[in-house]
Amino acid sequence: MNIPSELKYTKDHEWVKIEGDTATVGITDFAQSELGDIVYVEVETLDETLSKDEVFGTVEAVKTVSDLFLPLSGEIIAFNDGLEDSPEDVNSDPYGKGWMIKIKISDSSEIESLLNDADYKELVGA
Repeated sequence: MNIPSELKYTKDHEWVKIEGDTATVGITDFAQSELGDIVYVEVETLDETLSKDEVFGTVEAVKTVSDLFLPLSGEIIAFNDGLEDSPEDVNSDPYGKGWMIKIKISDSSEIESLLNDADYKELVGA
């Protein structure tokens, strides 16, 4: 299981890459393996400002649909359009081509509530 040490994580199995006041968000390798083959990613919150833990979209796999929860408060400034044609990128490259959204962070103190790689490994039993 791939859990990069430079990323932050949530208990909802999302990864967060912090670059200045921008965060890139996707689902973890563990999450995509649990969901199975991803067939659709829907994000209808582009250009909206949401609070931490609000639902920003859904990811649909063959057997289930799961809500995606915002790991940090802020404005959703980008959606990975590539996922519209290739949702399977979430399975094959969850930390690269499978990224989902970018957020302009509005409250940087929330970053402290995210898990580091060791905490996330403990959460998933890796």
